Amino acid sequence: MHAEPDRDVDQALRALADVNRRAILAAVRTGPRAVGQIAEEVGLSQQTTSHHLGVLRAAGLASSTRDGTRHLFAVNTDGLAAVRAYLDDFWPAKLAALKAAIELRDGGNDG
Repeated sequence: MHAEPDRDVDQALRALADVNRRAILAAVRTGPRAVGQIAEEVGLSQQTTSHHLGVLRAAGLASSTRDGTRHLFAVNTDGLAAVRAYLDDFWPAKLAALKAAIELRDGGNDG
């Protein structure tokens, strides 16, 4: 039952592993932008930028809309939420272990 969400997170993490893709996401963070604008800001060719945008879209991290003949790209916050939820799952166990260690330490000092 978890195969699909796991695949989505795996694909998103692979997409985020590339520094150019992270730069592209930063460029569209504030709102939709055209490929040419993104390419200029991140210092890549339009063809390379389009390729990276395709990977980000396939991973669910970016979305596109049309404005006449232009394609505008923006961050897909739902895709980022899935990655964040995955990473947030690490904290409860770590915090519980830290709490147990502190309680054990404090209990040992009292006796």
